[in-house]
Amino acid sequence: MTLTTDTRQIDLLTELEPVVATEIDRHLAVAKEWMPHEYIPWSLGRDFVDEPWAPEQSKLDRITQLSFEVNLLTEDNLPSYHREIDTAFGRDGAWGFWTGQWTAEEGRHGYAMRDYLLVTRGVDPVQLERDRMDQMKEGYHSPDGKTPLSVLAYVSFQELATRIAHRNTGLATQDPVADKLMKRIAADENLHMIFYRNLISAALELDPSATVQAIAGEVMGFQMPGTGINDFQRKALEIAKAGIYDLRIHHDEVVWPLLRHWNFFDIEGLSGTAEQARVEVTAYLEAVDAMATKFTTKREERAARVAAKA
Repeated sequence: MTLTTDTRQIDLLTELEPVVATEIDRHLAVAKEWMPHEYIPWSLGRDFVDEPWAPEQSKLDRITQLSFEVNLLTEDNLPSYHREIDTAFGRDGAWGFWTGQWTAEEGRHGYAMRDYLLVTRGVDPVQLERDRMDQMKEGYHSPDGKTPLSVLAYVSFQELATRIAHRNTGLATQDPVADKLMKRIAADENLHMIFYRNLISAALELDPSATVQAIAGEVMGFQMPGTGINDFQRKALEIAKAGIYDLRIHHDEVVWPLLRHWNFFDIEGLSGTAEQARVEVTAYLEAVDAMATKFTTKREERAARVAAKA
């Protein structure tokens, strides 16, 4: 990532630092310590050398295997995410403390998800490890020209999207153990989303035009951080067809809740460029809404045809 750090952006980071400190205090007061090993059914474990993995050993169907794998491989890129946030916000003061706190909390997610999948033989461990190697070698790199405000806007949307993807994956497994684990991880992601969401709210007070433009850019250019996963587009489409995470969910449960929270379309006194950005977001969301409706209609029609044949 080539970060755009003009003088105003640096000033904004400085002006936001007291808010970061306040948000850290709030976060630490409500975040609950949890132990990943307590969520894993260790008694189910068996030696893969003596008994190699076979597909029939998994309790998960093909789609929930895909969803679990995509979610885990996304979490695996934590070193890249740490680098990106460290570059955007710096290592000093409250910003640096938060980067460390966030990274430490996020680290639990990948460990716990992998332990669950290996102990329960949920997926092929050999393919999972090969995909992990490919994913981490590729890493995650934000598009060039990102400003710190753009990064804050992106992680607000991304943390909420990840929370929903994890939660829906747990529900789709119909396994109480997986559901409990993914619910716990989703709770962490929700707290992280609130942290970044509140910083964007503060930024809107300090520089509404620049912040509106940053939000608009991330709404219209959003991509999940797992796009570098092998065969990601096909996997994402299958996950969408299953209703675990699709365009309708993204539109209704990720983008709009945050825009409403920020009163995005009601902010006054914006520059002409920021006003134009809002116009573009309106048109973009209308197009996304139409595409989401078309996709879900096709999915419902497909499900009806399958049911009729049963």
